[in-house]
Amino acid sequence: MELSAFGVLLDQHVRPQSLPVAIRMCRDTGEVPPKAKRPARDLGFQAAICQAVALARNYGWTLALEKEDLSCPLAQAVFGFVPPNDFYLEGHACAGLYTASPQAGAATEAQVARFEPGAYAALVVAPVARADFEADVVLVYATPAQVMRLVTAALWKEGGRIRSSFSGRLDCSDGIIETLQSGECQVVLPCYGDRIFAQAQDHEMAFAIPASRLEAVAEGLQGTHKGGVRYPIPAFLRYTAEFPPQYQGVLKPLPPRD
Repeated sequence: MELSAFGVLLDQHVRPQSLPVAIRMCRDTGEVPPKAKRPARDLGFQAAICQAVALARNYGWTLALEKEDLSCPLAQAVFGFVPPNDFYLEGHACAGLYTASPQAGAATEAQVARFEPGAYAALVVAPVARADFEADVVLVYATPAQVMRLVTAALWKEGGRIRSSFSGRLDCSDGIIETLQSGECQVVLPCYGDRIFAQAQDHEMAFAIPASRLEAVAEGLQGTHKGGVRYPIPAFLRYTAEFPPQYQGVLKPLPPRD
């Protein structure tokens, strides 16, 4: 499905506050759009992946991150820009911060979706309406009610449930790598780093859609809308309200005056 058409449906049925983002993993730097900004080269700083997504969804920019543009060591390891070393795999990057021990940290790291080292040379992010490349994933930051709307749309055709997992860290892996590898939609809980470095807000969640599911989700947005599942959520207003007893005095005739 055309990204621009999908963006129109998102605006119509979900109304996210920030721009939905298209994401592409490039196996060769030649796939990077010429207009894409490189953080290290063009902006004067290195960025985390969540920062690049935030710049795309809030500023409307197209950005490309290669190894030298990426500031987050964990993202470098899980996105395959550097091979994960023993320090990472044994849980030491997690221990004392997110887990009580390196052993617990290793168990957490073992369940993080990762790309093989060297599998990709760059990552490109852009607003859906402006992306001039074929996306692998569409990522939508939204309120819980809006994410619920996307969940119902994703289940319209085949039913069932959306199954996602959370650890409170490395949401870039959850939203991009897990979605791309599984081919399934994901509910994404913005992680601690996303909130610190990319300023994801307390009211925000995210929903990730693989490119292969865009048409099904689009059909689901329209189908559930016709069925009566809408956003903003329509409040039930057809009832008789109860008012304070003294309000009833307004309807009583005044006592006769002497």
